[in-house]
Amino acid sequence: MSNLKKFASSTAELKYNVLRRLGQLLLVDIVTGVCLFVGAGTIQWFYAVVYIALCGMVTLLAPFVAPLEILAERGSKKRNVEKWDKVIAKLLVLSGFSIYVIAGLDFRWRWTPDLSTTWHVWAIILFLLGFALMVWAMSANRFFSTAVRIQFERGHEVCMTGPYRYVRHPGYLGMITYYLVTPIFLGSLWAMIPALATMILFVIRTVLEDKTLIKKLPGYKDYTVRTRYRLIPGIW
Repeated sequence: MSNLKKFASSTAELKYNVLRRLGQLLLVDIVTGVCLFVGAGTIQWFYAVVYIALCGMVTLLAPFVAPLEILAERGSKKRNVEKWDKVIAKLLVLSGFSIYVIAGLDFRWRWTPDLSTTWHVWAIILFLLGFALMVWAMSANRFFSTAVRIQFERGHEVCMTGPYRYVRHPGYLGMITYYLVTPIFLGSLWAMIPALATMILFVIRTVLEDKTLIKKLPGYKDYTVRTRYRLIPGIW
């Protein structure tokens, strides 16, 4: 309830940006559902219904589990976004929604043989773990943003707590995890193609973001020495 109290006593700008972010999340859930069910030609698709329900649950929980300042930042209009990130962000939207379109068409035309329940269950577990990792990263880093930029207006500093003690981009690791298991969750091996493309885009974004932060954010270069790995501890 603390978030609700903070919201009630916050500035009009913060309230607007928080509501704008929640609206964005709701819109993503709606578009996701449209992509899945229009592609499938039916709403009688158990795992797609479960998927949308879980996404909706995450949206509903966002105001309670995510710091309000993070929701406000993610919902605000961004300034000084890196030009290369604007391109990658558009490609991520395209590849991300392509997963749902292809999965829907796959369900309609039965391109992928039925997967066992065990595969679906493990995918759901990993999907939730990916979301949990992203929320953990968001809670630890008050500069967690939807765009690569130096937040001068907020006194941008390096985050070295929470999951950032182990990898430099835990939020991306969480996103990669739930995008990669989404095709299995939905029972579509063909949807793995855009899922892999999404992973590659996140890896590219990680490398370019590191270069940007080393160049522009004081203390980040030292942080890369302390926390050596970008995404996977002991590997990369």
